[in-house]
Amino acid sequence: MARATYVEIPEAQIDSYWGALQPGDRYTFSRIVRKNVFFSREKIKGLLARSYLPAIKEIWAGFTTEQKAAWKSVDPHPQKHGWRTFVEDQSQRIKYGLPGVSTPSIYHNGLVGAINIVEPADEAKLVQLHPSQYWVYTKVTGKKSMYQPVSVTELLYLPLKITISYKSDLESTGDGSFVKFYATVRHFYQGQNLDTDLVIDIPLVSEWASQDATLSSVLGEVSSYNLFIHLYKVRGTFLFDNVKAEHSAQNWARDPYCKNIAQTFTRAFYQIPKHWASVILPAGADYDSYYPE
Repeated sequence: MARATYVEIPEAQIDSYWGALQPGDRYTFSRIVRKNVFFSREKIKGLLARSYLPAIKEIWAGFTTEQKAAWKSVDPHPQKHGWRTFVEDQSQRIKYGLPGVSTPSIYHNGLVGAINIVEPADEAKLVQLHPSQYWVYTKVTGKKSMYQPVSVTELLYLPLKITISYKSDLESTGDGSFVKFYATVRHFYQGQNLDTDLVIDIPLVSEWASQDATLSSVLGEVSSYNLFIHLYKVRGTFLFDNVKAEHSAQNWARDPYCKNIAQTFTRAFYQIPKHWASVILPAGADYDSYYPE
């Protein structure tokens, strides 16, 4: 059996590392490959003819060094890049006809997840499944619009750290109201199937903020976990972004930047679970990805 491990890159070498290399695969056949940085003249011509890039480039050129550095500092990806972060955010502003530019935020960029609850509903609960084996939807390297299902084996090793950025504008509809982001960890002990919750409690009203929580040990042997977002006896809007479920030196959360939290898969991709599936979603409650103005 092959022996697998991981390494942590020293802070001083991060920029050089990501400037020349890139992950070859996020889940399976873990490897690092050479970074592709060149485009053909024909491809560049096609991009410029049908994209927002020329307009965004003009705005970027007018930024000061400090403004560009601010966009780089809020990039949530391992390899931080200000231009990429600004392009993602400004493209959404242009798409929705919004004027000006956003203020860089460490809590969210571009699209975010949104849960909206109105009368008669006062509850919503979403789940992201993380069994030991499942399928994901990945782009085929080198192809413009070709995707493939990839089988993932996610073996849970503690500690498990969960993180979420959020903004809440909710009102209580009764006693016991709450908003929670949590992981339910399944573990086995002396013939029993046990569940332990790792919980982040979120205020009903809050500007953009971020919280994390860590589970370091449980009784017996861990097997798997699921992530939940649960709003109970509340109405209003809950926004979230930059979701993390970190263990084994990797973030295993699917769609961590909330680009399409309600995406469904059919036909050849029927075996792929939704990024976030509804457990409780009565009439009056809905969820989707959304650009916050």
